[in-house]
Amino acid sequence: MGNLNKVPTIRFPEFKDAWQHKKLSEFLKEAKKRNGDLKYGKEHVLSVSGELGIVNQIEHLGRSYAGVSVHQYHVVEVGDIVYTKSPLKANPFGIIKLNKDKAGIVSTLYAVYNVKEQNAYGPFLDYYFSLDANTNRYLRPLVKKGAKNDMKINNAYVLHDRIFAPSIPEQKRIATFFTVLDKKITQLKEKKAMLEQYKKGVMQKLFTQELRFKDENGKEFPEWDEKNIGEIFSIFNGYAFSSNDAKNEGVPWVKIADVGIQEMKKENLSFLPEDFLEKHKKFILRKGDYVIALTRPILSGELKISVIDDFFDNSLLNQRVGKIVSENNTTFIYYMLQQSWLIKAIENNIAGTDPPNLSPSEINYIKIEIPKVPEQRKIAQYLSSVDRKIQSSYAQLVFLKDFKKGLIQRMFCN
Repeated sequence: MGNLNKVPTIRFPEFKDAWQHKKLSEFLKEAKKRNGDLKYGKEHVLSVSGELGIVNQIEHLGRSYAGVSVHQYHVVEVGDIVYTKSPLKANPFGIIKLNKDKAGIVSTLYAVYNVKEQNAYGPFLDYYFSLDANTNRYLRPLVKKGAKNDMKINNAYVLHDRIFAPSIPEQKRIATFFTVLDKKITQLKEKKAMLEQYKKGVMQKLFTQELRFKDENGKEFPEWDEKNIGEIFSIFNGYAFSSNDAKNEGVPWVKIADVGIQEMKKENLSFLPEDFLEKHKKFILRKGDYVIALTRPILSGELKISVIDDFFDNSLLNQRVGKIVSENNTTFIYYMLQQSWLIKAIENNIAGTDPPNLSPSEINYIKIEIPKVPEQRKIAQYLSSVDRKIQSSYAQLVFLKDFKKGLIQRMFCN
């Protein structure tokens, strides 16, 4: 078994030797250093995140969840690898991450390992285990689960199985390549966050009239009018389709669970028979329509209102989801409904608490200030252009993440 070797599907051309199948114990050794001298306090406790890796617990979660005493906690140096003995949705046997940032401590529920630098390069192992399939494949044969879904495995036994790995120079070459890719991913995340923050700020200024556009002739637009919501738009309720009609394919069925904040969700989708389009014509949704969740319509201070995209074009609208209807500019209304003061006013008019339900008739008399249609168009066009930049950044981010995942699958032997 130990002499088994392999070659990855894709590799850098300067490397020719086959990868060797070695026990993880040849690359890692258990780190048994404890925080007995209390060098590290509760402010140095680390958490392990599937997406973010090893992070400071207070910075990541907002508080420390450490016990009364941290003197028995494991010390984690920069460059150490940590195995988290707790299940995640994508990783039912836990996750394995490299500490890239700052030294700290973790509870005894974690296992900590030093990298044997003569045989392994820590970032290479981190990228190997960044792929859920690799982590699950490695841990599944080793881990026994208790009645409470807890992990039954001692720290030394974690190193008992094998992975394929190349020479140190090839490990470093691969890790360096993915580090550059990760920097690009981070830059795209920062760009998207910056654009989202800019949009939030400019929306605040536009809807408080601190910032105003000029008309096509460079003149001031008229003053805004005060109107009731019911004078500006209405909400068209969906149809009470039966769950018995649900199919695995067919016409997308837009339910409450599909309505996100600004963007539609695409998990746990349902479909209806194709002939329902003819039977229920007035409930058809088209690309560019705006829908709002009428049950539990507010999440973390944001209104669950989404734009229908390509995927949901020619879909059917379910009960307790409403379509925004207006004679003028529904895109302007979409942005207007993202204003925190208006969301608060809507929240104050929601009926019931379990679950809270939005009744269109109960919000019709909320008063708002609104510009004339030409200025509405200007505002909607500008904010739409910012949204397109955000969506472009997001699309690039998704592409790069998928590209990275695909490369890891092909550049690592399994």
